[in-house]
Amino acid sequence: MAGIELSIRSPELALKELDRVAGKPGLRAVHLPNSIEGHDYFFDPAYAPLLARCEELGYPLLFHPLDGEANYCGGKQRLGDQLAESARLSNTLGFPFETATTAAKFIITGTLDKFPKLEIVLPHSGGAFPYVAGRVEDGLVAAQFKLQRPFREYIRRFHYDTLTYYPETLRFLIDLVGSDRVVIGTDNFATRDVKEPNKLVEEINLPAAERDRILRGNAVRLLRL
Repeated sequence: MAGIELSIRSPELALKELDRVAGKPGLRAVHLPNSIEGHDYFFDPAYAPLLARCEELGYPLLFHPLDGEANYCGGKQRLGDQLAESARLSNTLGFPFETATTAAKFIITGTLDKFPKLEIVLPHSGGAFPYVAGRVEDGLVAAQFKLQRPFREYIRRFHYDTLTYYPETLRFLIDLVGSDRVVIGTDNFATRDVKEPNKLVEEINLPAAERDRILRGNAVRLLRL
């Protein structure tokens, strides 16, 4: 099974490549960066045909932030100085912040409303998003920002991987979004994720039906395996 990697700087070329390989054996998703050099390209009108095609094909979107100074969340001066880099904060903080920003923008731009069947998988267990979602909703209410649906329904529009690293955090995520929205995640650069991808799920003693959803059932449904 594989995800389709697209040349995302051009929506026309991305759509052309998607159409070229769509339906080939083993292809089950589309893999993309959240943004490039601080630009949230996916919410530009030019990318709407690409999103529509992904929805039509039933290919979920798998996101991951990009490395490199130009892509640091908050800019190099915040997470790219010598001390922050020595502690890998551009990765451990910057990536989850970037993921949370992407999730919120999918909601406030109306993108989830325009593409109601589009599936989106958020890495890093949704980044900071599940844990600040209440604050985001309260801010929208205070600003009288109108959404078509209740905010909690949008939270459940996403799928979230299990890479929380703490069992307590995974339990919170499952309680918030439901066991049907959580899938196993691994990271090629994190050895323990690859060696023991199911460890956290097994530690929190879920009911058998919920555990089976997360370990297998959700991915089978999402990726049409």
